[in-house]
Amino acid sequence: MTLSADRERFEAHAHPLVEAQLSQVPTTLREAVAYALSVGGKRIRPILVYRAARALGHGDAPALEHAAAAIELVHTYSLIHDDLPAMDDDDLRRGQPTLHRAYDEATAILVGDGMQVQAFSLLTAAPGLTAARRLAMVDVLAAASGFPGMVGGQYIDVAATGEALGLDALKAMHNLKTGALIRAALALGGHSADADETALLALDRYGEHIGLAFQVVDDILDVESDSATLGKTQGKDAAANKSTYVSLLGIDGARREVTTLLDAAIATLSPLGDNADDLRELARYIVARDR
Repeated sequence: MTLSADRERFEAHAHPLVEAQLSQVPTTLREAVAYALSVGGKRIRPILVYRAARALGHGDAPALEHAAAAIELVHTYSLIHDDLPAMDDDDLRRGQPTLHRAYDEATAILVGDGMQVQAFSLLTAAPGLTAARRLAMVDVLAAASGFPGMVGGQYIDVAATGEALGLDALKAMHNLKTGALIRAALALGGHSADADETALLALDRYGEHIGLAFQVVDDILDVESDSATLGKTQGKDAAANKSTYVSLLGIDGARREVTTLLDAAIATLSPLGDNADDLRELARYIVARDR
């Protein structure tokens, strides 16, 4: 299945799932949620959910739509909060005004808070699963999005602004800030497909490599691309004096790191055979993208 087909699948199913829980929400808040979800994006995380399940031969598992919507809600909430004045203080996201600019700061905070809670509600209602599987999925997303994952990584990032990080510390930070949610997407897809421990481990190792590759490519694009192409403000990391893969390795070194991570990611999928070809294609897309 193509990337565009996976995106269309997500758009067709995720919005109705989210909207079904917003019938009693004040109109402006409901519109702000719709705005945050409708301004596009690569939808990498829900696509990972779908493709992880397909790699296990269960691409039509009933729980997948709930899992895909849940992971994208958490990702979108994190972007909304990252863009706030107290964090990155950004004006653009996905080529559109950030939510706190389109509405106001209080609305942005509340939308992010609500999206995070709604994500877990979707997982507890995921159809076709045992209670144990649902609990495992809640646990995976909680760890990836909370203090041991994305929140912890974001704190390290904020605290390290203006300070030099070594390569190992930078990798550790991005394993939490970016990589944890990518690995969670794969785990949610795996659990939706009733994966065993061997398959979950292969998916997790793949996710670890592509999570870092994603961030290295982001750092390269922050130097070489422009705001119009990226859909967000270009050059902010350098302006904030943040350590990046480019600042530590140089452009050529960062490109070599991407190639190494791509090769490693593809190698981890060998236990899954040809069924994992869509994941291999996605890894190549992640490193070749221009935004």
